Amino acid sequence: MKILKPVFYSAVAITTLASCKTAYNKIAVPAGSNTIVNISAKKAALTDNEKENWQHLDLATDTIPGMSVNKAYDFLKGKKSVQVVVGVVDSGTDLKHEDLKDVAWVNTDEKAGNGIDDDKNGYVDDINGWNFLGKSYTEHLEYERILMKPSIADSETLAEVKAYQEEKVSEAKINKERYGQYLASVTKADEALTKYFGKPEYTQEEVLAVNTTDENLTKAVNTAKAMFGFGLPSLADAKKELTSLVEKADKTINGDNLKTDYRTVVGDNAYDINDKPGSGDNNTGHSEKGEAHGSHVSGIIGATRNNGKGMNGVANNVKIMAVRSVSDGDEYDKDVALGLRYAVDNGAKVINTSFGKAFSPNKEWVYDAIKYAASKDVLIVNAAGNDGKNIDVEKTFPNDAPDLITEVSDNFLTVGAMSANYNKDLPASFSNYGKKNVDVFAPGVQIYSTTPDGEYKKFSGTSMASPSTAGVAALIRSYYPQLSASQVKHILMNSGTKIDLMVTKPGSQSRENPEGELVPFSDLSVSGRVVNAYNALRMADRMVNGR
Repeated sequence: MKILKPVFYSAVAITTLASCKTAYNKIAVPAGSNTIVNISAKKAALTDNEKENWQHLDLATDTIPGMSVNKAYDFLKGKKSVQVVVGVVDSGTDLKHEDLKDVAWVNTDEKAGNGIDDDKNGYVDDINGWNFLGKSYTEHLEYERILMKPSIADSETLAEVKAYQEEKVSEAKINKERYGQYLASVTKADEALTKYFGKPEYTQEEVLAVNTTDENLTKAVNTAKAMFGFGLPSLADAKKELTSLVEKADKTINGDNLKTDYRTVVGDNAYDINDKPGSGDNNTGHSEKGEAHGSHVSGIIGATRNNGKGMNGVANNVKIMAVRSVSDGDEYDKDVALGLRYAVDNGAKVINTSFGKAFSPNKEWVYDAIKYAASKDVLIVNAAGNDGKNIDVEKTFPNDAPDLITEVSDNFLTVGAMSANYNKDLPASFSNYGKKNVDVFAPGVQIYSTTPDGEYKKFSGTSMASPSTAGVAALIRSYYPQLSASQVKHILMNSGTKIDLMVTKPGSQSRENPEGELVPFSDLSVSGRVVNAYNALRMADRMVNGR
């Protein structure tokens, strides 16, 4: 992508380190190697350990297209690092989790619990970060908020929103019927299996072991298998999920989503960037157990390594700053902009933004915050989105190019999601893509990480690919702090593993075309690469040490 204006970083050379950093910032990032790893796709199923760790493995040695994190740590042995703060602008983060408590950022300039803004940064008792949502979590989608308050959008956006609403209602009617049919089938199957086993609760193993010639029971088993295939652990969970989807469709059809103002509890005007009374508090954790996104993202970046618990994060000398700005719905531009600025002002050198939406009425606040981060040499790593669409054509927010061509700064890296399949299914079917607006791909399917109350789960999404990349960015900034945010961005892009495969274009599969459309993987992003920690650190080392 073209750069609108080069971002120049200047500093008074008050120390030798500062003057050295200025010199290093002038070093051009090398072009990446075009060497292709030629291996056959792994045919054997992943072991349990590989399933929980695949994103850290190496394509050449493990035949699994991970980020070569384990190999990277072999390279780092004996090398010194500095601590790096990563801001996680997301939902609440459980920094009391067994695998996160030791990597929680602590504001040492603030005294806990005294009700005083000791460091005078505008946030009272912000020990681990800040919660811009206060006691709010449930929220509308942005298009719904615009329908509720048309004055917040311009006439062009309002017209787009009304057309979008018509599409959503039509989709909801179709979904209600489809999910209703699924729910009826699952309910009937659950009744049959409950009767067969003589108990209301039964395991997947028990279902898979059923051997019968009874037609109705066979249908029940096949229905259960289909639900298991969707990642649902039981028919009870399937009924709960399908009931929720039917109810959600009903609310869209009936307009129920437009009848409640969820923002009232926060106590501010969400469409006035300067109105902050009562907006937020220092409770950066999850408001309910289901608010797991921020915790999962944080674990991917920096869960304590080699402590014998749960899993290993990517970065080993990192502190996680929790910035609660993302609700169960669409985030407000105000919360995103203020969250980014908070993270920058309090020392974050990398910020992860795993969220997105279709409309952004105050996007200029976010663009200004991105440029502010650039002026402070902070890298923002951003999830591309999960709509299976080309974001060179269809906008998703946040982004760094108002016209989808010209970037506002060079410190914003957008990441698509890939799977553990080194074949045509390498890109995640849900991932957004774009030859101009997605910079690189990273692991984002069935990623094992921390969730609230000491638990661990596997989630999928570009929301997982972004922190995978942010973790590598933190490693580079930790071991090679002389390099700028812009340099780290381009190292991540240029050093990635080059992929020479024809793959299924995300979003191209349908009932009419179940195989989808095959395209070169290189057409899906700027770099045509997947993030590789080992290669990135080797490239950074050559830039700093000349070898």
